[in-house]
Amino acid sequence: MNIGITGNIGSGKTTICRIFETLEIPIYYADDQAKKLMVDDLNVKEQVKLVFGLSAYDDDGELDKKYLGDIVFNNPKMLTKLNYIVHPAVERHSLAWAKKQKGASYTIKEAALLIESGNYKSMDKIIVVTAPLDLRIARVMARDKVEKSDVLLRNSKQMSEEEKVALADYVIINDGNHSLVKQVQKIHQQLMTLV
Repeated sequence: MNIGITGNIGSGKTTICRIFETLEIPIYYADDQAKKLMVDDLNVKEQVKLVFGLSAYDDDGELDKKYLGDIVFNNPKMLTKLNYIVHPAVERHSLAWAKKQKGASYTIKEAALLIESGNYKSMDKIIVVTAPLDLRIARVMARDKVEKSDVLLRNSKQMSEEEKVALADYVIINDGNHSLVKQVQKIHQQLMTLV
């Protein structure tokens, strides 16, 4: 089975995935892979250069994340163009990766925009991680050393938690009051009965 895990910025998706990893569940980190594919996949790289210009990469061929971020976070049309290039490549790569996980009972694909991209439709089950907005803002400000306004802007580009929860098979509440380990173990046990 292929399980998708998503949640809005600062919800704690990575923390949840680390707990699943302790249960020996393979995790595909889509956002990390997207960044790698933008450098390593020549087709993706050429498309990015074509749409965003040669300045999207530095002299060493590395992605200039700040340059690209400045463009896409302030221009929804350009963000859509970038997603149109990157999301299909990530989807192909993740499906190929999942097929290689032969001994696993199930795999998890972690992606911030799993639902927005439509890629959730290829998953067998969806887990949504939720957390109060003020807590998510504090986490991202501490993690990324950014201002509150930056976090709110990034959050505004994502579907609301309520919309994601409506599509979820499982919800993990990451508010500091509910045990993450217990929630993960419960979902893991339920998934193991479906394998």
